[in-house]
Amino acid sequence: MGKWVKACSIDQVSSGQLYGFHHNDKQILLANRDGKVYATDLICTHAEADLSNGMLSEEGVRCPLHLSVFNLETGMPQNPPAEKPLRTYNVKIDQNEIYVEV
Repeated sequence: MGKWVKACSIDQVSSGQLYGFHHNDKQILLANRDGKVYATDLICTHAEADLSNGMLSEEGVRCPLHLSVFNLETGMPQNPPAEKPLRTYNVKIDQNEIYVEV
C-alpha cells in the first residue's frame, strides 16, 4: 500500500479539465470527467508527450502528439500508436483537496 499525497485543491481541476503534477520521481495526471477525478501517469507511453496538454473525452485522455486515447480507469490505450498502458492511481477527495495514492 502506498502513501497518500496531496495533489491540489478540487478547484484546480474542475469538470472537463486536465492537471499535471509532480511528486518526487512520479509525474501524475489528474483528469476530472463529469465530476469524477482520475489519476494516471502524466507522460504518454508512446512518445513521452505531456498528457495534460491533451484532450479529455468520454473515451479518456487523448495524447496531443499522436492522438492515442487512454482509458482513465484502466490506463489501457484505445487505439494505436500507443501500446503500453498508463499506470493508474487511487484518488480520494477530502475537504476539497485531491489526494493520490503513490
